[in-house]
Amino acid sequence: MDQITTNPIVIGIDAGGTMTDTILVDQDGHFKIGKSATTPKNEAEGFLASAEDAADAWGISLEQLFSGVNVVLYSGTGMLNTLLSRTGRRLGLITTKGLEDMILMGRGLQAWADYSYADRLHAVTHQHPDPLVPRRRTHGVTERIDQFGDIILPLYEHEVVAAARKLIADKVEGICIMTIFSHVNPVHEKRIAEICREEVAAAGADIRVYTSHEVRPVIREQSRLNSVLIEAYATSRGRQQLKGIEDVAKKYGFKYGVQTLLSFGGLTSINHPRLHETMISGPIGGILGAAYVGKLIGNDSLICSDMGGTSFDMGVITRGQTRIENEPLMDRFKLNVPTLHLDTIGAGAGMILKVDPLTKKVSLGPESAGSDPGPICFAKGGTEPTIADCDAILGRLNPHYFLGGKVVLQVEKARAAFEEKCSRLLGVGVEEAAEGMIDMLEADANNALRRVISGQGIHPSEFTLLSYGGSGPLHLAGCSRGIGFKDIITFQFAAAFSAFGCTTADFMRRHSVSTQHDIGARAGDDELLAFGRKVTNVWDDLTKAAVDEMIEDGHAREKIRTVPFLMMRYTGQLEDVEVMAPLSAIHSAEDMRRVIDEFEAVYAKVNHRVSRYGEAGFSITELGLIATADKVKPVLLKRPLGKSDPASAHKGVRDAYIGGRWHKANLYEMDLLQPGHEVIGPAIIEHPATTLVVHPQDRVHVDEWTLLHYTHA
Repeated sequence: MDQITTNPIVIGIDAGGTMTDTILVDQDGHFKIGKSATTPKNEAEGFLASAEDAADAWGISLEQLFSGVNVVLYSGTGMLNTLLSRTGRRLGLITTKGLEDMILMGRGLQAWADYSYADRLHAVTHQHPDPLVPRRRTHGVTERIDQFGDIILPLYEHEVVAAARKLIADKVEGICIMTIFSHVNPVHEKRIAEICREEVAAAGADIRVYTSHEVRPVIREQSRLNSVLIEAYATSRGRQQLKGIEDVAKKYGFKYGVQTLLSFGGLTSINHPRLHETMISGPIGGILGAAYVGKLIGNDSLICSDMGGTSFDMGVITRGQTRIENEPLMDRFKLNVPTLHLDTIGAGAGMILKVDPLTKKVSLGPESAGSDPGPICFAKGGTEPTIADCDAILGRLNPHYFLGGKVVLQVEKARAAFEEKCSRLLGVGVEEAAEGMIDMLEADANNALRRVISGQGIHPSEFTLLSYGGSGPLHLAGCSRGIGFKDIITFQFAAAFSAFGCTTADFMRRHSVSTQHDIGARAGDDELLAFGRKVTNVWDDLTKAAVDEMIEDGHAREKIRTVPFLMMRYTGQLEDVEVMAPLSAIHSAEDMRRVIDEFEAVYAKVNHRVSRYGEAGFSITELGLIATADKVKPVLLKRPLGKSDPASAHKGVRDAYIGGRWHKANLYEMDLLQPGHEVIGPAIIEHPATTLVVHPQDRVHVDEWTLLHYTHA
């Protein structure tokens, strides 16, 4: 990298299940990354250690770092872990009488989520996810609003009073309210909340009240119920963790508020009223970063692959369209949270390896060693062999350069344990067994990539694979071999690419409401105009709500941009497509036709042109509004290509076991590679936070953006 003379202006943090990655960016696009073990009990510790590592790489103190930056972005999995570990708040629920068992019944799709094919087939091991609210703390009250918003039964307020008093006596920490069709008319939910707050105040209790129409005013009662429950259950501890991170940043001189990443790809304050929208913020950053890089390289069809210590996450951008999932599954709960779509499998360098001594069957995971105790070679108490131990045994990891030398890998300790628990039971040599384990991991990832591509309806040769995450470059060759990608790219900052992606995002709010407008294929001008007026009225209401929230967060009105959108489908279909409206209001039948034309164009990109079916008519199932405000973004530097000889980055030779035998692999320092350099395998390109293994005869070329392009022999 060039000599850096300015200080960073943006700090991006991605706290994963194993490591916390930091990227520092200055106004000119220079960046440095830092890395530290994640500290789930107090995320502020890992945040500070990772930031300090990055500050050291930049050559400044923590005080200089935090006092000079404009933005601190933090994304992580803390709230999701609260849900997974069931360590959230004690809740009560008030709902429409007759719906008291909704939590226990759930939905079939979520009840069978995460089960293997065999378990789904035989149903022997099946059980519903543990309820967030037990039946005894669920109270039904008489009321009824129909699908049109008309009151069929009035609210019996005395039943609400009795339910609230019982929950207060039960010492709940939060009261959730979800009545049927409240997304159409919330009048009963509002009155129930009002009564509950009156009772809480009278009892002198500290109990927060949550309503489903405020958290997620959209159709599908079960998903709306899950959304309000998880907002109440998991975000309280998450807010405390984020507040602790903000306090640490301010202690070292940070002047503003910490930001976090929304699941649909924008930034928001940690005081966001619907914080459950940030629960899977970490992996989303990678998709944002991929879209940014795609514009640089001129390819709008991208596969994003993020391999860390625990999982292998994949996202797809197809012809410029990123798929939005309206009802993602989170720990076997269906939520009404718009989320950039991700496919995930358990495949990371921390996967624990097991060999059955009787059948000789090899299992990878599903458990991961995580950051605590970590792989055996970390010497932090881990006793079970992992993929990372195999990488160390085979010489692919530098034992004296992991995290820049802050962790010295105990290779012999890992080798002895692996031999005892794996290779000896299999009756093969240590190296052969270790490479076999790595091949299994890479085959799983390779097959997962093929499955993701096959669902897109276009050939792999149109896609560019972007590989990142701390373990992405390490296993890139095997994960991508034989698929036939147009290009394969990884990064000098691969370990912190998701954090980098966070820094490319703008401040954002997204508001939406369910609707049901069916438009006939041959609708006339008057009918189209009537639809358009209804749509515009909703957009106007959403615009006010989103803009008011952003102004409250400190953004100037003149800097806020708004874009309305629609969720549309051909009538009779089961899946929606998100369409960004080509205009901000619909004033004529022709305007409405433009919206329909835009839907058909987007549908053809996401699916295929011949799958369009306009004769069925069109359905609008949701209307929404996205409000954004700009923030400073990093700029990757474009530099002229130089000579191909990478001698200036060469740092020696090391024995590495690749493809069934030991090789003398050339070692290169990743940060010293310059545009134009070409590395031919066998080679290992090292960085304090990641390692790129180049297999024999494969090549790596550095382009003008200093992106690393991998080519198979």
